[in-house]
Amino acid sequence: MSTTDWLKPLQHILNCPIHVHTISITEWAEVVKGADALWPAELNAYNPVEGQRAEKQNKLYFVAALSEHAVEILDIEPSGLSQPEKDLISWTLQLVRGGEAESKKMSSISETERNALKLSEWIQLQLEEAEPAYSLPDHLVVGSRLFNDMIPFLLVTEQSNTKLATFSELEKLLRSFLSDDVLLIPLKSQEWLIWGPMSLLRDEETDSFDDLEEETLEDSLESICSGLHEMLASEWIGECHLAVAHPATPAKGIVETTILLRETINLGRKFHVGTNIHMPWMLQLERLLNAIPEMQRSKYLEQSLKRADMFVEPEMLSTLETFFTLDCNVSETAKKLYIHRNTLLYRLDKLKQETGLDVRQFRDAVLVKIILLLYKVTKRN
Repeated sequence: MSTTDWLKPLQHILNCPIHVHTISITEWAEVVKGADALWPAELNAYNPVEGQRAEKQNKLYFVAALSEHAVEILDIEPSGLSQPEKDLISWTLQLVRGGEAESKKMSSISETERNALKLSEWIQLQLEEAEPAYSLPDHLVVGSRLFNDMIPFLLVTEQSNTKLATFSELEKLLRSFLSDDVLLIPLKSQEWLIWGPMSLLRDEETDSFDDLEEETLEDSLESICSGLHEMLASEWIGECHLAVAHPATPAKGIVETTILLRETINLGRKFHVGTNIHMPWMLQLERLLNAIPEMQRSKYLEQSLKRADMFVEPEMLSTLETFFTLDCNVSETAKKLYIHRNTLLYRLDKLKQETGLDVRQFRDAVLVKIILLLYKVTKRN
């Protein structure tokens, strides 16, 4: 249905003039930024949808239709419109124009993307349930591929004000890096669930995964994740976060794995700002600390930092983080920091004198590690 088919009837019903303009998405964003009122209140300026509205300088603007780079808007003088009438126009545009756009979109996408959207819809529904179903229903299990073990990744992009890649663009990139046997599921506008084949883990000299030790498996997953992140960051969307988990069977564990990967990225972004690659097995302590009420965390940190503020000195923070990353190895830490071994020992002895905590002892190292993690979160809050 074209705009002219319903514009005159709408003008007659509202008894006020309505003008139609086509503007760029950037111009629409400027309207939103300077608006006196928005609907919905958390309106995303760079990702408009049909029915959204902005009120600015005694003008009411509705998003009527969208194209790749432009927005068709209705320009109405709101003086004679009640709140229910405004809501009714938004709802009608959402229902009619949004439905037309979705229908057109669905008719133009591939069968692979259509199946991915069905999986996404089911996953989102389960994530909102108090007791989700963890196994996929029969009508969503296409072929036998989802019954095979696969490697799960969760990708979260950062730039909301840039043009997002389409499903086909991202799938093409993933197939070039991982393999043709990749499953891509869009969850949110900036969140993608990716399942890669187990062949990524296969050593050239063996066809079996049974001999892989757990540590070796995790090292391999981290290496794959690192390479995938580097490719996506340089060739696709730029800044992004990527998490990987142990292999699982999508048909039986797709919801549980999605929950785990989301938690992993949230913990990584919360406790390790500046880190973009996240593994659940590296965030066990962070998961435990995150479960403690914030008030108790802050109280413990306040009591700990009263003993000395040396923990928060940039040089000491850098020293301790490197020391813990390298498993409390003095020689390797000194090399990494480009300092003499005795210089490092002097810093650790000074910390012990000021706080009574010797990080070369396991018990004290754990306490200091907890203090550092809590300090990072509390400082940002």
